Amino acid sequence: MRRRLTAALAAVVIVGGLASGCSAPGNPTPSVEVAGEPGKAPELHFTTPLDVPRQRVRVLAPGDGPELADGHPVLLDFYAESAQDGSVIAETYSGEPRAYTMSPDSLGPDLYNALHGRHVGARILQEAPGREGYPATVAVYDILPTRASGETVSPRRGLPTVTRGPNGKPTVSVPDADPPTDVVAQPLIRGDGPQVEPGQVITVQYVGVTWSDGKVFDSTWADGKLPADFPIGVGSLPKGWDEGLLEQTVGSQVLLVLPPGAGFAGTEKDLSDQTVVFVVDILAARGGIEGGTS
Repeated sequence: MRRRLTAALAAVVIVGGLASGCSAPGNPTPSVEVAGEPGKAPELHFTTPLDVPRQRVRVLAPGDGPELADGHPVLLDFYAESAQDGSVIAETYSGEPRAYTMSPDSLGPDLYNALHGRHVGARILQEAPGREGYPATVAVYDILPTRASGETVSPRRGLPTVTRGPNGKPTVSVPDADPPTDVVAQPLIRGDGPQVEPGQVITVQYVGVTWSDGKVFDSTWADGKLPADFPIGVGSLPKGWDEGLLEQTVGSQVLLVLPPGAGFAGTEKDLSDQTVVFVVDILAARGGIEGGTS
């Protein structure tokens, strides 16, 4: 169910690991100007062809979120142009952001070095020389949150309780009681982003547990896992996801309690007759009927 843009996949090679044999990062040339606010598609202004003899990195905005941690997920928006002629090589702003592990193997050595020690919310300018048939690039990276952030909401009584670890990983405790018979969608954190709309692709972190014993059956928070992308409101997810996540805001964390009819009933999963509980962090919502971005 994970969906990625072709351009974003290509950028793993072209942008992320472009110049592993080059010298240490330096300061980008003043001739490269970047317009636009962090979180929005940038505009790059430079005279072509631009000479890029080595990787150069500049922090355009420092970010005020958590510092990136080795081995943990990093979620990026990026926009890259050819230094030779200014043509667009790859970008994610018209699709979904791209998730990586914060490591040289996942990001490529140069992008890893450019991001090392940076904070969520930062905007980075990277100039990378070309190699092996790929052009030199000028790229902007926005570091997006990998956990919910916003106003804490007190849940109603009788629902599962959720505690969060230092990195935001939720742990769910299910009460010793009969489960509800209707879908429950309880915000735990209310983000300040736009509302999720039908037809969008949402980028999320989530954990799923069974009501009967509280055991985890699925999670993006597990070691080696990354945030996932799903189309919402089009019938490709459990009914309770479509019902409970539409109109929630980006940045929110939502507790979903799904009885069998809104969960996995009618499927071949072992959980088809069980009530399941999800805790979903909504990190981004893109596309939709109007084609807008978050």
